[in-house]
Amino acid sequence: MSGLKMTTQRKAILAAVKNSPPNGDYVWDGKDESDRPLTREEMQKGVAAYRKKRGRPISTARKEQVSVRYSPEVLTYFRSTGEGWQTRMDAALQLLVKKHPEWLKKLG
Repeated sequence: MSGLKMTTQRKAILAAVKNSPPNGDYVWDGKDESDRPLTREEMQKGVAAYRKKRGRPISTARKEQVSVRYSPEVLTYFRSTGEGWQTRMDAALQLLVKKHPEWLKKLG
């Protein structure tokens, strides 16, 4: 060891590694609960919890992707309002549907 003193803790760790069981498994002494190895079920729960947290959260207001054609005037207007124009366009259409459903039926 490049001139460093070997601490008693490090010596104990090295001795424990040298005297490990023949099958190589960790044997818990039952004294310290934080040293206890995880059970298979605990490991699976931990992995499942990690996987659920990754990625974008699932929205309660799910939207559906569709392909639609709009007139250039409508797109120019909403795009000119800046970033988030699709969200504002959706809000405008929702407001129109709520306030004037009878007018929309006449268009069809």
